[in-house]
Amino acid sequence: MRVASILSVARERLVAIQVDTSLTEAAQLLCSRHRALLVVCDSKGTMTGVITKTDIVWQVSRCHGVLSDVRVADVMTAVVTYCKQGDSLHDVLALMHLRDFVHIPIIDEESRPCGVVNARDALQALLGEVEDEEALLRAYVAGIGYR
Repeated sequence: MRVASILSVARERLVAIQVDTSLTEAAQLLCSRHRALLVVCDSKGTMTGVITKTDIVWQVSRCHGVLSDVRVADVMTAVVTYCKQGDSLHDVLALMHLRDFVHIPIIDEESRPCGVVNARDALQALLGEVEDEEALLRAYVAGIGYR
């Protein structure tokens, strides 16, 4: 199963912001219950980093001034672990587990974001695939439709 198989759900999770967005604006976008990662893009729409709730909390804890002056580019993670639509969902989930990530962005060939994989979505898709294979195997063993 490939990442492309969950692209419709992954697109719904994608929120892209510009590098010059204020940290407070990013924090407001991250207030949503099921949103923990924003993809940061340059003016051409190319991914330049990501910012998470943890990044913002860390910045707030060490900030001694006005947060409205802080830009996303100052806080974001610039070296991003990402995947592509053709990648194996199983491999992406293993990478997420290894790095202790809950979300990972999906990029296209031009490094533009096209979705965000959530571990729960990936697990549900893989579980559905296993259930389908089990049903096919049961039908084969039982001889249903076998002529």
